[in-house]
Amino acid sequence: MSLKAVPVISGDSLVLRGRPGPQGQPPRERILHLGDVTSPRLGTTTREDEAWAFESREFMRALAVGKEISFISTHSLPSNDDTPRDIGNAEIGGVDLASELLKNGWAKLKDVKREPNDEDIKKRELESEAKSAGKGLWNPHGPQARVVHHTMPEDSHAFVTEWKGKSIDAIVEQVRDGSTVRVRLLMPEGEHRIVNIALAGIRCARASMKQGEPSEPWGEEAKFFTESRLLQRAVRVQILSLPNSTATPFQTSANATAPSPASIFIGTVLHPAGNVAEHLVAAGLARVVDWHAGMLASGGGMERLRAAEKAAKEKRLCLYANAPAATATTKSDGTTSTGQTRAFDATVIRIWSGDQISVLEKDTGKERRLQLSSTRGPKNSDPKQAYYAQEAREFLRKKLIGKHVKVTVDFVRPREGEFDERECSTVRYGGQNANIAEQLVEKGLASVVRHKRDDEDRSSDYDKLMAAEQVAVTETRGIHSGKDIPAPKQPLNISETSARATQFLNGFKRLGKYQPLLTMLHPDRDSILNVLSGIRAPRTARNASEKSEAYGTESLEFASRRYMQRDIEFEVDTIDKSGGFIGSLYFNKTENVAIALVKEGLASVHSFSADSLPWARQLYDAEAEAKAAKSNIWSDYDEEAERAAEAQPVESETGPLKSEYLDVIVSDVRTNNGFSFSVQILNTEGIASLEKLMREFSVHHQSPTANLPGFTPRGGELVSAKFSDGAWYRAKIRRASPIKKEAEVVFIDYGNQDTVAFSNIRPLDPKFRSLPGQAQEARLSFIKLVGPESDYHQEAVDRFRALCENRKLVANIDHREGPLLHLRLMDPADPAAADDPYACINADLLRDGVAAIDRKGCKYLASYPQVVKKLQTSVAAAKRDRLGMFEFGDVEEDE
Repeated sequence: MSLKAVPVISGDSLVLRGRPGPQGQPPRERILHLGDVTSPRLGTTTREDEAWAFESREFMRALAVGKEISFISTHSLPSNDDTPRDIGNAEIGGVDLASELLKNGWAKLKDVKREPNDEDIKKRELESEAKSAGKGLWNPHGPQARVVHHTMPEDSHAFVTEWKGKSIDAIVEQVRDGSTVRVRLLMPEGEHRIVNIALAGIRCARASMKQGEPSEPWGEEAKFFTESRLLQRAVRVQILSLPNSTATPFQTSANATAPSPASIFIGTVLHPAGNVAEHLVAAGLARVVDWHAGMLASGGGMERLRAAEKAAKEKRLCLYANAPAATATTKSDGTTSTGQTRAFDATVIRIWSGDQISVLEKDTGKERRLQLSSTRGPKNSDPKQAYYAQEAREFLRKKLIGKHVKVTVDFVRPREGEFDERECSTVRYGGQNANIAEQLVEKGLASVVRHKRDDEDRSSDYDKLMAAEQVAVTETRGIHSGKDIPAPKQPLNISETSARATQFLNGFKRLGKYQPLLTMLHPDRDSILNVLSGIRAPRTARNASEKSEAYGTESLEFASRRYMQRDIEFEVDTIDKSGGFIGSLYFNKTENVAIALVKEGLASVHSFSADSLPWARQLYDAEAEAKAAKSNIWSDYDEEAERAAEAQPVESETGPLKSEYLDVIVSDVRTNNGFSFSVQILNTEGIASLEKLMREFSVHHQSPTANLPGFTPRGGELVSAKFSDGAWYRAKIRRASPIKKEAEVVFIDYGNQDTVAFSNIRPLDPKFRSLPGQAQEARLSFIKLVGPESDYHQEAVDRFRALCENRKLVANIDHREGPLLHLRLMDPADPAAADDPYACINADLLRDGVAAIDRKGCKYLASYPQVVKKLQTSVAAAKRDRLGMFEFGDVEEDE
């Protein structure tokens, strides 16, 4: 019978195997023990090698493995695990194996009880010659001393650290399945180490390890494929890693206990004919293991495995016979399934997080929000990850914001639950076309998504990402460092109130130009509200109930795309009443943002504040340029019509208004941040509508459905808010503080202002939005109450309340300052009002010595000479009678 020798058990025992079946099925094995001779036995975990056992086995291995052997069975032994066993004679090409062993001294003749025949005599002579020559077992100097370790190293990590990447001669002793082998490492100093190796980059189906145990599909074929090529072949092994996959970020610890000994290493087993892992994949008998990419990146091993995998899938071999067809996320015309361009040039305009950006497509000017393919950034909402989330976002900002990039859309992730559809893309930048995701992962500022086995929706550079993560893990960078870094503190909003902003004003003015960031990228830094002086840009809607002014959206879009998240310089001049810092913003050291907006026709010059600026002339020149080009807000500008209008006498802004008498009620008086008040105009339709609305409003808020847990209001938003009387009213958010979980609100129907906890604020139902707010902000025409610095301030406020609060009055609008009404208030119950057309509460307050004529704030005084005369008479009377602030003399400012 003729079979092929596969492994050699010892010098006198071989495992033989026939040819594979027609479909590549593994043939059955049988064990042959050479008759009449005996060789030393190799050791196991429980006993040492017999003297010369390895050398004897090696002689037979080199002589027989992989060659056709003819044998004659002289005696059959009981089978072992269904494997036939025979005692007999074997030949290779007419050469008797037993004779060769005896001739070279690697076996001894057994004592036989039968009469010796010619063959026995010949073998005895061969043994005698070997003895005389001191060959093999008969060497008088004895066997070479060596230590054989039959178990894995106790300190697996130290072993990998010492031998990682180094080439070690070895012999494959056993094949457990197609991708797992047991090898004898022939260490440089003569020591032997038997270890288990999982082939790097692949995994085969599991093969049966004992009789009766089922194998996975294609498991036996993969095992046979590897056995037929590697078993007891001389190979070179490179140890690459331990089998633990990349540690999950933030779950490692710097104080972790020492790991237990490993039962297997990951490495490459190289035969002179090549890497069997690549051949297994090409035959469809193994799948590629993604997370091994980092180990194989340097030598191009992963690229070769991917190429082999692609070929096997195209041929639908073995494991890939039923593999799903790759989902086409792109069309033949270079667009995605959603009709978007697949590969395009763009400019990065915003960084959303450590793995999401927005870009402006170069050809179409369209903004597209992208997710970095196969990349997951740290979460800002997780305290353990918050620090790295900020670092990742800042890394992307510094590398990409405002930069030209090349984008390739790898796949489109469909909308799922609360997550919108995302274009998952590879983004490259710079002259080297560097993949920003790869750099992010290598610095330990992001992790790589583990895709499902047959999931083809992944980054085109997925293996490089895995290799970058391997580097980050090895060097314990960023999220893999095991360090617990506290979450950054919440930013302090310096512009939250005017009082807080005032504390910083002088410091900012002393700094001159300083460098804040036009975003809240650094939670450990303060945030401020910057207001550009000298210009007015169209307003944009802050909520669904508001409407943007013409070109408001375009103005906001221009500023966001050009300046958002850029490094800028800001020079502070003053603050406004809400805490905003008014000043100049500079981009790239020299570009004045206000001038740029005006030049684009997206803002107009505000003469009152612009005239005092050193660069006022540049503002006016920029506006003239925009008008000439009819840019944006000046698209309908008619220069001839403007000149004609300028040539005609027009009513001055400070001229008198036509008398307009209204019935009003002073609904709220405020003394914070100066004196102000609100009025309700008593037109029948508005008040009746408000009364009806409040009845429905009260019923609505008795229903539990009005509650919305976790609602966070935003500035400018219309809401329902609970007042101090326990009732709910319509309100508008002035500013909200997520840290304090409270907001400053204005009750739009009464004018009251209050600070309300988030728990007492709800979204305003759309059915209550149609009626405009019934409260109007107002101030007294011509006069101002004495300020808080005066001892008579409280008396002045009390007097105003006594004369006006919650009383039905008649008001005349003397001047309009935007939404602010300048009112002359008259009490219809006052007899003097019937006789004197200029009698008013404004004059009464002057007469009581608790107010003064506002010559600086009321530029329209000269337009009302008769009213001013009445006011001056009231002041003279107060001085004469020593009332109020004139109690100790004339304290009025010099006029």
